Amino acid sequence: MSRGKNQHVVKHPDGWAVRGAGNSRATRVTETQREAIDIAQDIARNQQSDTKVHGRDGRIRAGNSYGNDPHPPKDKK
Repeated sequence: MSRGKNQHVVKHPDGWAVRGAGNSRATRVTETQREAIDIAQDIARNQQSDTKVHGRDGRIRAGNSYGNDPHPPKDKK
């Protein structure tokens, strides 16, 4: 199975948007960032890709990998 596009949660004039990497249009627009993150996570799990959560300033503030991560974290929590 090939990996899908990374899912970005970004600020949108109508709230928050979920946008696939490289896409010009939003996949989904929600009122809250939490709703957009939940949708992005579902899509990323299904496509075995990553999520990238952007803050209001546009900078990536969080993310998660749902695929085969070639560089997993080294800490053993």
